Amino acid sequence: MTAEQLISFARGAPSLDIVDIEGLKAAAVRAFDADPAGISAYGTSVGYVPLRKWIAEKHGVTPEQVLITNGSLQADAFLFDHLVSAGDAVVVEKPTYDRTLLNLQNLGGKVHQVTLDADGIDTAELRTLLESGVRPTLAHIIPNYQNPAGVTLSLERRRELLALAKEFGFTIFEDDPYADIRFRGEALPSMLSMDTEGVVVHASSFTKTVCPGVRVGYLVGPAKLIADIAKRATNLYISPGMVSEAIVHQFCVSGDIDRSIATVSAALGERARVLAESLRAHIPGVRFTEPDGGYFLWIDLPDDVHVDKVLPAAAERGVAVVKGTDFLLEGGEHSLRLAFSAVTVDQIDEGVRRLAAAIDAVRG
Repeated sequence: MTAEQLISFARGAPSLDIVDIEGLKAAAVRAFDADPAGISAYGTSVGYVPLRKWIAEKHGVTPEQVLITNGSLQADAFLFDHLVSAGDAVVVEKPTYDRTLLNLQNLGGKVHQVTLDADGIDTAELRTLLESGVRPTLAHIIPNYQNPAGVTLSLERRRELLALAKEFGFTIFEDDPYADIRFRGEALPSMLSMDTEGVVVHASSFTKTVCPGVRVGYLVGPAKLIADIAKRATNLYISPGMVSEAIVHQFCVSGDIDRSIATVSAALGERARVLAESLRAHIPGVRFTEPDGGYFLWIDLPDDVHVDKVLPAAAERGVAVVKGTDFLLEGGEHSLRLAFSAVTVDQIDEGVRRLAAAIDAVRG
């Protein structure tokens, strides 16, 4: 099976046809023309100052509340390293992003997974956990089109989560790189915008709206916390990449970012719809919640299908998927995460047919 024949539902990255290459090339020229001295120098640990200001304005905060990072995963790592010590309790969703689990476990955090349903994290279950005496340092939440489950945290649950954070004294880490990639329904306010108590730290990224290669993410939080993390960033790398951040800045202020979001959202909406139709047509007994945006769809397979057997059988047939067990401390043996961002519409049905054949081959 050659690389050209592989159909991959494994990676959460956009296909090249929906990346605005020409817009990025033009933004790069404008960036060097506008500020050659600024972007060719080291810069500061908080990031490229004009982009920092643009992000602050987008979120209605001061620039001192913004730190630009090398992708949102580094924003996660900075915050985890700053707030979580060995033995600290932390809350994450069930399932959650696999690297979140890994990073928190590497820090020695005591991870508590709280169930997700179609409305996001189960706040009643979380309250029960908190009332049992667990006192988390933070709760890591992916509110929009969650990775891997694809679900969105409802407005009511956003309010309930904020109230729980205030009552029990923990930080909500709103990890929100997918927020702008909505293709159904109405956008919900961020918990950052709803926060009146200073309990939310927000992270996002241009990876999903511009392209992964720019590696530009950011944190928004209380100014003191951002200043403390910026000191650590200085010691780590002096500054993040000024060139890529200046290109992103030009891409944003020109309005290209809005056109890019519209292009990506329209394409992924069609892909998500076709994927759902294909799954229903070809895999009997499959269960899933259709996402309103983002990159991912989570499927639960019948109980006689074990994903440890499905993966190699799928690979033999030229389709790549990610097993559910990667996103859970326990469970997930009958679940898969499917990323629809990197597959074109004409690949989806064939990919699902191959996956269905793999499932049939390992059943019973």
